[in-house]
Amino acid sequence: MKSSRVSLLLLFFLAVLPAYSQRQRQPRLPGYWNENADQVVREFTFARLIYPSWGWRESWTTDYPKADHQFLQGLRGWVQSLLAISGQPVAVSMHDPKVYDYPFIYCVEPGGMELNDNDAAAMREYLLRGGFLMLDDFWGEREWQNVQIQMKKIFPEYTIQELPLTHPLFHCYFDIDEVVQVPNVGNWVYSHQTSEKGGYVPHYEAVVADDGRVLVLIARNTDNGDAWEWIDEPQYALKFGLAAYRLGMNAIVYSMTH
Repeated sequence: MKSSRVSLLLLFFLAVLPAYSQRQRQPRLPGYWNENADQVVREFTFARLIYPSWGWRESWTTDYPKADHQFLQGLRGWVQSLLAISGQPVAVSMHDPKVYDYPFIYCVEPGGMELNDNDAAAMREYLLRGGFLMLDDFWGEREWQNVQIQMKKIFPEYTIQELPLTHPLFHCYFDIDEVVQVPNVGNWVYSHQTSEKGGYVPHYEAVVADDGRVLVLIARNTDNGDAWEWIDEPQYALKFGLAAYRLGMNAIVYSMTH
């Protein structure tokens, strides 16, 4: 990462951190992922969902594992005072009993997800017992329709709703005041396009329980995981990486406090 980029990151975070941030140590900003990170399991572990999908490619592996390691480094640097964070991320199936050890689970490319009844029942049980799922990186009408179908399998009683920027999730750590369309790194570097597959308008949506708790956060027509992975790429606009890190950190803090 070039020094100018690091300086911009520092200036940004120092400007937006809550008041108590001044008591935190200076963070280690994201760099290339390190498989030799410590193996200690702590209060919070970043978990990625392993799920069945269409076709020959396993959609859940997109950006894996680099995005997870990159994001984890940023997370450990900036919210370590709130959470004791494990050194290694994990990938977990909804059928693995260990899934209940992870209050936050990240799911990439759910536009290709295909859950059977057992999968849906397992996800429902996890979420109703206090879990939190973040869906990210799906685009256009076809993938959006499929996400709605899969969520109905899990929660037939709930309808996906737009999550207003006044919601506590967007203010539990950073104040998020806009919905940013985060592009695939290749689309931005080679064409400066932020959308794909006809998904021109980004949305933050959610499945919300009767008591008001967000069960599933849905980032539609945006690719936060790519920004986690490529925040240190000089040709990738810094604003996308910052927006993606802020959203991910807020989602985690919300999941751990609700």
